[in-house]
Amino acid sequence: MLAQCSSSFYPKFMASLHTNTTNNPSSTHIAMPPRLHQLQKQRIMKSDIFEDQESLCLRHSDRLSQVRRMFDDQTRGAKETLLFIDSLQKLAIDYHFEEEIQAEMHSLYDQRLPISNGEASSIAEVALLFRLLRQARYPISTDVLRRFHDGRGEFMASLSKEMDGLMNLFEASNLNTGGELILYRANEFSSHHLRSYMASLGPEFAVTIEHVLETPSHMTLQRFQARKYLDSDNFYHNLHVRELGEMDFTMLQSLHQKELKEVTRWWKKSGLGQELGFARDQSLKWFTWTMTCLPNPKFSSYRVVLSKIIAFVYLLDDIFDVEGSIDDLHLFVQAIERWDHSSMDSLPNYMRVCFKELNSTINEIAEIVLKEHGWNPIEYLKKSWIQLSNAFLVEAKLLSKDQVPTMDDYMKIATITCGVPAALMHMYFLLGHHTTNDLCEDLPSLISCPSRILRLWDDLGSAKDEKQIGRDGSLLICMMKENPHWSLEVAKEKVMQMIEKEWEELNKECFSSSTSTFSQDFVTACLNSARMVRVMYNYNEEHNLPMLKDASPVIGYYDSQPAIPFSKDPKYPSKDQPTCEVGCGALFVPELASLTAILDPLDLSPVMDSDSMPSHSSGQLLVVFAMNASYDQAASTVVSV
Repeated sequence: MLAQCSSSFYPKFMASLHTNTTNNPSSTHIAMPPRLHQLQKQRIMKSDIFEDQESLCLRHSDRLSQVRRMFDDQTRGAKETLLFIDSLQKLAIDYHFEEEIQAEMHSLYDQRLPISNGEASSIAEVALLFRLLRQARYPISTDVLRRFHDGRGEFMASLSKEMDGLMNLFEASNLNTGGELILYRANEFSSHHLRSYMASLGPEFAVTIEHVLETPSHMTLQRFQARKYLDSDNFYHNLHVRELGEMDFTMLQSLHQKELKEVTRWWKKSGLGQELGFARDQSLKWFTWTMTCLPNPKFSSYRVVLSKIIAFVYLLDDIFDVEGSIDDLHLFVQAIERWDHSSMDSLPNYMRVCFKELNSTINEIAEIVLKEHGWNPIEYLKKSWIQLSNAFLVEAKLLSKDQVPTMDDYMKIATITCGVPAALMHMYFLLGHHTTNDLCEDLPSLISCPSRILRLWDDLGSAKDEKQIGRDGSLLICMMKENPHWSLEVAKEKVMQMIEKEWEELNKECFSSSTSTFSQDFVTACLNSARMVRVMYNYNEEHNLPMLKDASPVIGYYDSQPAIPFSKDPKYPSKDQPTCEVGCGALFVPELASLTAILDPLDLSPVMDSDSMPSHSSGQLLVVFAMNASYDQAASTVVSV
């Protein structure tokens, strides 16, 4: 039966669904509490929750075939084709139809001039055409928007009355590759008029406009937004597309729960949590990075092993920032440079354990690359950790002496210590790239831009936490030393401008049609890593992450003061922020609220079994969302461990 299911789903994914059904018959029918179901009815289709996984798989295959047949519709015009493709992308199901979408985009590119110059073509249609073609790496010029200019080179005032046109124009304006004046003007024009509409329209429309302005499609993670589109009554009304989106979302939740279970089991088995008790214990957060960077189901095993790599970035950061003495850190870096276990003998046990597990993990990755792609990148992998540890040491020495580097020197080091280059290099080799160039010596823009974007956003958030423990620098401090007449607000505005420039450089690299030597999967991963930064580092004044907050009914009480005791984040002990632990992932409460939209609050049990349960230090908390718990129980069950 399962052989008839969607062939485009990764075999391990389908096998895992089958295993889940056959090994746990009691899970095929879920008795959902009435109150919970009432609150969830707008989130997940009731039929998808109650049916068994095999039936869901078969229905998914049927809907997949029906949507695929929609590509054969010869009566559909260009506008309908654009809306169709846009809907598949926004629901994060476009990966099923890569060949079909590519063919349609090629046809649209051939028709771009008749479409953009046609009298019947609206600003909404032309702006959407521009955005989709540029995202698909077609060399489309911003000149297609000039027909909507008045005689002075400004956008026609009459466009301010077209709500859909303004939203599509704003979306298109975020694809600037640097110096494209028409897109700067498009952004200013559209955002100005959209904000004006917010004050005059009803709450529902105001929320829609605010969502577009705060989370433009190009700079936002598809799967994080898919749930919102599925819940919207105003989104692309095609039953088959919507149902496929619902089922795909539900099936991927099951896959991600199993992956997270593997990560938490590794974390407990490694003993790192016990040996590095001072370090952040956040496997849910680590996994979220890989889940968003590599969203395609076929990369399931890569997501698991890359979560370990991200864990070591966090662990090394805490070793250098929080625990290690400068003398021990010198010896630690020397041992890493030699990649020699015996050199660790005189060092604290936590350093030895960390290095041992790191060595095991990169060997695991090297073996995967050798088996799947035919060569061994182990020396390149080692060099990425040597580079990272040396950069951490330079940073630690400067901070221990209260030395403030120049802005340029700070960014050179901080681009490495953010950990993005190390993580993306491992991803680069796993995705099959084989290079003779040393990426550590000359970071390509595809890697350096997301790295700098993360560091800059992180520094903006760190400015609000002056009492965090450990050594931690900030570009804002360097800026204000070099420019003593600047206020903090001026410095922060300069950082935001730097972030915009990095995005433009990243766009330029991502939209290159023929010069890029990187696979589309790697380009997407780098782009997604930059998109994820705003989610993870865009702190508000309360040091919460509003972009991670989701209207999840299971934990909807987070809008007010949570009814749970306070716990301390290791990096921010001065902040009385409530944290929860699910699957060993210490997260601020609003973060957990949003992640449930991906990992599904109705079933976190797969990551909570006895084999993968994390160890907890004194004072930490565990919130358990059981399948059979009532809403009140799920919202208030707190186990102190």
